[in-house]
Amino acid sequence: MSSPALLDLCIAGHWRPGSGEVYETCYPATGEAVAALRAATPADVDEAIEGAHRAWRASGWGSAKPHERAAVLHRVAGLIRRDAERLAQLQRQDNGKPIAETRALVASAAGTFQYMAAACETLEEAITPSRGPYLTMSVHEPMGVVAAITPWNSPIASEAQKLAPALAAGNAVVLKPAEVTPLLALELARLCDEAGLPKGLLSVLPGKGSVIGDAITRHPLVRRVAFTGGTATGRHIARIAADKMMPVSLELGGKSPTMVLEDADLDHAVAGVLYGIFSSSGESCIAGSRLFVARRIQREFVARLVEGARRLRLGDPADERTQMGPLITAAHRASIERHVQAALDDGGRLLCGGRRPAGGLYERGWFYEPTIVEGLDNRSRLAQEEVFGPVLLVLPFDDDEDLIAQANDSVYALAAGIWTRDFQRAWKLARAVQAGTVWINTYKLFSISTPFGGWRDSGLGREKGREGILQYMEQKSLYWGLNEQPLPWAR
Repeated sequence: MSSPALLDLCIAGHWRPGSGEVYETCYPATGEAVAALRAATPADVDEAIEGAHRAWRASGWGSAKPHERAAVLHRVAGLIRRDAERLAQLQRQDNGKPIAETRALVASAAGTFQYMAAACETLEEAITPSRGPYLTMSVHEPMGVVAAITPWNSPIASEAQKLAPALAAGNAVVLKPAEVTPLLALELARLCDEAGLPKGLLSVLPGKGSVIGDAITRHPLVRRVAFTGGTATGRHIARIAADKMMPVSLELGGKSPTMVLEDADLDHAVAGVLYGIFSSSGESCIAGSRLFVARRIQREFVARLVEGARRLRLGDPADERTQMGPLITAAHRASIERHVQAALDDGGRLLCGGRRPAGGLYERGWFYEPTIVEGLDNRSRLAQEEVFGPVLLVLPFDDDEDLIAQANDSVYALAAGIWTRDFQRAWKLARAVQAGTVWINTYKLFSISTPFGGWRDSGLGREKGREGILQYMEQKSLYWGLNEQPLPWAR
């Protein structure tokens, strides 16, 4: 099979190859090359950021009326919808997610641009209460050049979630996609060009995060960084940002607890727990990877859960019926296998999965069966370390006090799920659990209108919602003197 043609990068308004080494991205279901490109280099980073700064000053994007910026974002949303099937198929090849899921991600990206366009056009400044002979106002201004660093697990949705509010706020953006999934970021740049975004305001710089992401974060013209990825990298970015006195938003790891109470609707809970951990092959920061089940129903619930996990359709991402596709790379699958083996070494019992499926397509791609483990406690490595794969640990609890203590005993605090018919109890638990998002009798649903983020090692700051635009702006106070006499001090 011949190698694919080299793709151009978008650098300071120009489409050209990067200056780095050639590398290929692969389809996780077969291991075959999908695209080839030259990675960006630190020199390309400098060119992109300096070009973005010039374009931002010259284009008037930051001083454009909100409805003028909104019109461009509305056009981007329309173009994503126009090309929805092509983008969904490309996303499938880029990271191996089932086609039904990539279609949903593309629709989410279009909805994000549409929402941020509307929010931009209707964003209001504030006249604050006067405390003297003056009029006071609070306004917001764009920052200039901002950076977005996105992960490989949901590229187009993650990129839209950062790109749309940053552009709505009037900034230029340097977008650094994950090294192994650059294709949708490049497509978004092409659609932004077509929609009329001024040239140079958006650059896309694929390459190693330790090189390109670091160079972007350190650049003196970059005024803000929005990052989604691993906690260790997030800490590194935060340290650089502290030295620069630069704001950041960091959406990092998770080890999210899902809690099934004894009065839960078991049909709903089984379906929700399976979806929460095994959709996206578990490669999700919000995956419900710690399952707390009331001891009285543990045996029945786990039996039904294992049966459901064994029925999940693991296979070709192009097949409409597939529920779980492959993992992103062979190296990532090996990492998950090490986590599972360590859990078994620690005394865990394997209830299902824990191996690579055999035969046919499975021999070529990076597949791994949905895996459920029990017999460990909440202080075990499997309970405390993020696996980022289709691995669920079952843990019993005795009462609400025990449940909350265990659920909150983690360095992570990104998300949680509660399954119960008792809404009063659900309210108390939802307020007691420490997490940025809590789902009650559902899981892994999102709205662009609702802020999202984590606590502790799960990150800093929030994205989404109307306030999401303000994260990419600086607040300014204006005082208008109304006094008819000169200031008395100078008399």
